[in-house]
Amino acid sequence: MKKLFYQLTGFNPKQHRLRTEFFAGFTTFFTMCYILAVNPQIMSSAGMDKGAVFSATILAAAVATLVMAFYAKQPLALAPGMGLNAFFAYTLVVNMGYTWQEALVAVFIEGIIFILLTIFKVREAIVNSVPTNLRYAISAGIGLFIGYIGLKNSGIIVGDPNELTTLGAWTPTALLTAIGILLGCSLLALRVPGALFYAIVAITLIGIPLGVTIIPEGFSPIALPTSIEPIAFKLDFGKLLSIDLNYYAAIFIMLFMDIFDTIGTLIGAATSAGMVKKDGEIPRISHAMMADAIGTTAGSLLGTSTVTTYAESSTGVVAGGRTGITSFTVAILFLAALFLSPLFMTIPAAATACVLFLVGFLMLHPLKNINLADPTEAVPCFITAFTMPLTSSISEGIALGMIAYVIIKLFTRRQKDLSAVMYILAIFFILRFIYTHH
Repeated sequence: MKKLFYQLTGFNPKQHRLRTEFFAGFTTFFTMCYILAVNPQIMSSAGMDKGAVFSATILAAAVATLVMAFYAKQPLALAPGMGLNAFFAYTLVVNMGYTWQEALVAVFIEGIIFILLTIFKVREAIVNSVPTNLRYAISAGIGLFIGYIGLKNSGIIVGDPNELTTLGAWTPTALLTAIGILLGCSLLALRVPGALFYAIVAITLIGIPLGVTIIPEGFSPIALPTSIEPIAFKLDFGKLLSIDLNYYAAIFIMLFMDIFDTIGTLIGAATSAGMVKKDGEIPRISHAMMADAIGTTAGSLLGTSTVTTYAESSTGVVAGGRTGITSFTVAILFLAALFLSPLFMTIPAAATACVLFLVGFLMLHPLKNINLADPTEAVPCFITAFTMPLTSSISEGIALGMIAYVIIKLFTRRQKDLSAVMYILAIFFILRFIYTHH
């Protein structure tokens, strides 16, 4: 039995240490388990049941990570992705007016397409066709958008009829969020593993005497898992069958975001682990992508947003994780958390808001790679990143940035920088704007 388990997870007793793999799994879990507090908060903005989303988040993460463990045999973990959940709740549902049931269909279709693209090895070709700088800008723009949501949810910034937004009153929630940002930043600077998790714990505890963290009477941290019945298998296919370019564009954008999320994480983690071959090839990359695709498809059926490979997996890799046993450990820890829903449900908005802001900051990292000396590259990137928080829409930012990129390159006679895919995307987005704003 042990031998079979080792074979399934790619573990070689002569090359790997079991203790190290388990420790790496614990490290990865505690650096990414903040999603158990943040995802229900975000998805509830779309009208979904928080407790059900908590359970769905865990189940989707566990399914995808187990596929990663046994099929891909890689030390990587998956869960509903930050940025992608924001797109689901704030863009698709709140901004564009689709129901969460219709939005789940978009996630489901994205997952199916993802599976097909993985089987036919098209994903890498798509990634290569989109300019690198625009990829950086998309990540940064999502980061700015998520940071904005964090500040807004905490009340640090509020709506204003004259100034769009302004500084809000320093309520206990706003004050705690600010403390959480400073604490989390300090822990990140000190390279403390699980910094965001510890920030959530600290703010939750500080919030108890301030009345921000509400502890119900008869509270018990352990309980039977919350049912996913209110959200599971509640997909509404009505919009898919209608001629709605906005809806089709949303599916494409989620696919687009997920592709770059996954590729970037895989490259980063594989490089940290020294798994990249001399020719640049990453072993079993198609298998890792399939885990991502299956996770997204399963997640949509369970009732949550797009599942993706987490950048936090790199912490486990740095801790020595090299095989599927690391990801298997993460999956088991996620399943154990199913019985801790009362504990996670007590986490106040202040704790999740500060994490949203810090995750947003971390997503700005790729900006340093953009060549600001070249306006044909820098300006479309600026448009992409800048318009996402201002329009409260990730999709609008991507669309405007891509259109600008193609037009500026054509005007400056630098067509060689454009791929056929970029022309197609620009035309598609222009037609979408004409269709939706005529």
